[in-house]
Amino acid sequence: MYNPDVGSNNQIKDISERLNNGFDIGVIAYLFNKSRFYILTFFILAFFGAFLYLRYSQFIYESKAILQVNDANKAENILKLNNIEAVDNILAEAIEQIRSKVFLRRVVEKLDIIVNYYSEGTFRNNELYNYSPFFIKINNKIPVNTAQKIYVELNENLTGGVLKIGSSVKKFEINTWLKLNEFDINVYLNPKTNPSNIKNIIKDNKAFYFTIANIDAVTSELQSKLEVKLLNESAKTILLKVKDVNPEKSTDVVNAIIEEYLTYDVERKSESSRNILAFIDGQLDNVYNSLKNTENDLQRFKKDKNFKDKDVLLNSELMRYTSIEDQLLKVEMEENIISEIQSNISKNKSIDIYQLISLISGTEYENSIKDITQSIQKLLLDKENLLYQVTPNSENIKQLNYQIENQRKLLVESLDAIRLKYKSKYKNLLEKSSDFKNKLNQNPDDEVEFSRLNRLYAISEKYYTMLLEKKTEFSISKASYVSKNVILEKAQGLGAKVSPSNKNAILIATLTALLLSLGLIFVRYLFHDKIYTLADITKYSSGNVALLGIVPKYANKIPVSQLIVDKNPKAMISEAFRTIRTNLTFIDNTPGSKIISITSTISGEGKTFVAINIAGILAFTGKKVVIIDLDMRKPKIHRGFGVTNNIGMSTILTHVTTVDECFNNSPMENLKFITAGPSPPNPSELILTAKLDEVIAYLKTKFDYVVIDNAPIGLVTDGIATIQKADYPIYVFRAAYSKKMFTQILDKLKNESNIKNLAVVLNDVDISKKIYSYNYGYGYGYGYGYGSGYYSEEDGFKQKIKK
Repeated sequence: MYNPDVGSNNQIKDISERLNNGFDIGVIAYLFNKSRFYILTFFILAFFGAFLYLRYSQFIYESKAILQVNDANKAENILKLNNIEAVDNILAEAIEQIRSKVFLRRVVEKLDIIVNYYSEGTFRNNELYNYSPFFIKINNKIPVNTAQKIYVELNENLTGGVLKIGSSVKKFEINTWLKLNEFDINVYLNPKTNPSNIKNIIKDNKAFYFTIANIDAVTSELQSKLEVKLLNESAKTILLKVKDVNPEKSTDVVNAIIEEYLTYDVERKSESSRNILAFIDGQLDNVYNSLKNTENDLQRFKKDKNFKDKDVLLNSELMRYTSIEDQLLKVEMEENIISEIQSNISKNKSIDIYQLISLISGTEYENSIKDITQSIQKLLLDKENLLYQVTPNSENIKQLNYQIENQRKLLVESLDAIRLKYKSKYKNLLEKSSDFKNKLNQNPDDEVEFSRLNRLYAISEKYYTMLLEKKTEFSISKASYVSKNVILEKAQGLGAKVSPSNKNAILIATLTALLLSLGLIFVRYLFHDKIYTLADITKYSSGNVALLGIVPKYANKIPVSQLIVDKNPKAMISEAFRTIRTNLTFIDNTPGSKIISITSTISGEGKTFVAINIAGILAFTGKKVVIIDLDMRKPKIHRGFGVTNNIGMSTILTHVTTVDECFNNSPMENLKFITAGPSPPNPSELILTAKLDEVIAYLKTKFDYVVIDNAPIGLVTDGIATIQKADYPIYVFRAAYSKKMFTQILDKLKNESNIKNLAVVLNDVDISKKIYSYNYGYGYGYGYGYGSGYYSEEDGFKQKIKK
């Protein structure tokens, strides 16, 4: 009998051999055919899943714009001013600026997209954007739960409605402020949509709601949706892409970004000029007040002393004294400027380079520290540009801070040296002034005082005029800042749908179904343990077994085993049994009556079908043939011939009836059969009685061939006794049904039961499959099927065309 433990070990060995020896294309083709239903199911489920994905997933739209980046300021070139906004890489700077949250926050504030409007669907919610039937205004309060859905239900007259915030319900009127715990709100109708269309929109949608997001959260979300990349380095062009669930919104956002960047670029580049102008305006106020006071003092002195300019006669000593006093005032003023700069640097430990440039502009020591200020200016610009790309704690920033600090110390030391120089100069001028003043003691005091006031007025007027000139220059520079960046392409119309992609969904569905199908076939290939060809039998059986041939598959199913060789003698199935009949003569060709005992491993392998048709093909030759059914547990001979099973072998072996009483005639003249009879409780014991030998001996006297249909010996041992007595013991396997481990029984029958001349028939071979395109030397290279009708050559051709 069949041993499952040995079979399991053989199966593991078989899997290992399959992996080492490569794939058998024929077996794979057969498994593909057997798995067609599952493969079709995989493809149906995959494409159905793709359909659901395309139908109910959120659509994503994308809009594009192209910006050309330039950097130039012609007014600075005309005025010979320093270009304090120069950058090393304007493209990298522009990309990082557009990506920065500081800039994107400006875009969010400009578009006012912190409130989003939705229509609620069964499977998917849609953002309405500008097509919402209503809009809202909120006060400056920040909502407690910004992610909460706030539902709006408008009444039929569109004069008001209710707000549903969680479990609370609030009534409101259109264009009227409503006070809530978290914030105040004003709901108003969409001004771009007439009331009739608003009513239609309300009818076509299930519900409406809106959400209020924090501006920082909206900025971060916009940053994740924005893609900025270099398009053409030579042309200095940048490609901007924005993805959003609303096609119109994606277009508006990307256009707002490029437009706002032009404004932002002008503001950023003119920032230094604005700072300098602010400083100059402050200085102008102070100098103007000083000039006004000096002018008033001079006018009051002239009036009080009845002075006229033509009456003032200054000798050469007085003019020299006046010149020295002018120099003293100028040195004192410049020393005060240096003191102010040093004080700011000492207190703040930082340098406002733009204020410093305005302070030293026009002074004698401007050229002395010009190189240092330019170095600090360049380091500060490098640091500002680098902060767009790295954090303040990065090593690059620390290195720049170190260089700036060194330049600051160098600037302080330079200013100290200049200040000492001015102190020395002031001391010398002061001594000369004292000398001249002593010489002029004989001059009237009024003349000296008038000279002093006149000198102060001239100095203040000169400084005021210089500040006005600088203000004019920097005002021209500021007014000349026009963004040189050019919008080459704006987003037009609605954004293009980029997700979900129909092409990708179909491709993924196809690949998924294909991979599942291949995986199924691969697993089946590894674990399939069925016999498909005669070669499989010889491969897994170590005994020397004769191969009688194969029986091809039927085209049409029949319910039970039937005699078919008589219905169409020229069909392939008939030729296959003729081949088996011929091959039997090679096993034993001695004269006399012969016993043919047929069995299999398990039920369903077609032994009864083979037994009936072998008997039929033998009867065609004019030989007398009888079939006896010894499968008393599951008899089928009577069903194949369509007779009752009231008497038969069981009644013969129990002496209830005689052999002659149990003969049944078949459609063929020389073919008779004996059914199994009623199933006895002890079939094994009946078969082993001497009565069976008597019956077989009697049948051999009356018939040329006695064909015995035994029980499957893989389940019970009933048939071993008759197989040992048989002249032609035949073992039946069914293709794609019998397991390879069943071949071990052949070895046991040959070696342990000492059965000689054991032969094999492979039943149910499908000739349409490539796997059966080779045989093992016997029979036809056809395939076959069990339990089907038969077909002729013409029928087979039609069936192939149909398939």
